[in-house]
Amino acid sequence: MSISSKIAPHLPYLRRFARALAGSQAGGDAYAVATLQTLVEEPGLLSDGEDIRTGLYRLLLRVWSTVPVNALVPESALRQLGDAARHSLESLAPRSRIAFLLTAVDGLSQDQVARVLDCSSSDAKALIATAQIELAAQMATDVLIIEDEPIIAMDLETLVESQGHRVIGVASTRTEAQELVRLNRPGLVLADIQLADGSSGLDAVNDILKSFDVPVIFVTAFPEQLLTGERPEPAFLVTKPFRIEALKAVIGQALFFSESAKAPVR
Repeated sequence: MSISSKIAPHLPYLRRFARALAGSQAGGDAYAVATLQTLVEEPGLLSDGEDIRTGLYRLLLRVWSTVPVNALVPESALRQLGDAARHSLESLAPRSRIAFLLTAVDGLSQDQVARVLDCSSSDAKALIATAQIELAAQMATDVLIIEDEPIIAMDLETLVESQGHRVIGVASTRTEAQELVRLNRPGLVLADIQLADGSSGLDAVNDILKSFDVPVIFVTAFPEQLLTGERPEPAFLVTKPFRIEALKAVIGQALFFSESAKAPVR
């Protein structure tokens, strides 16, 4: 089997992980592309018998730690990334945060995380524990939930409130989302794609983003459909059925990059 055939099934998840680290589509995709280019030039970097996804993530972090984002992203796109994207890996995503993303979002085991980060399993465990403490101290904000399934909406509401955030409302349609945002400006949006009246969560989010910048996390059963590279795509994705720790990790990462998550919890 060719190397391209081996890595093809993992590319959507490589892009998702890169975007979660970078906090943007442009930055994440630039590093994903650079990772693949490095692999084409040096195919031996992916060891025989190594888990493909683990190897890709390990190589991505190697590229990230050695290549600045402004060497990969056009100036027009770089201006949209904000000052945070110009920092080094250590400033953007401490190893503890990377370790937690790998386990919570991508489902890697503690041993796999250790291989990606080139550390011992016990060190990986300590990094994950540190990230959980950091996320628990994450700045609280007001959250809008766009979700038409009542049970899922309740689960989302319970989760974000347990993290100290305040839910300003739950919208099941695009129109309801517009009305809630008119009344209260959120510091974070959690959005499904397909809504109750056949409207689109993507359209609802685009309506919001026309008025102000806010971090958005899409919670969807089909993340691959949003990672095709054919249109503007979200930086933060969580797969349904979502795991609590996965969503906590992505919420923390989204707020970490946001300068707009300042709506006070009242």
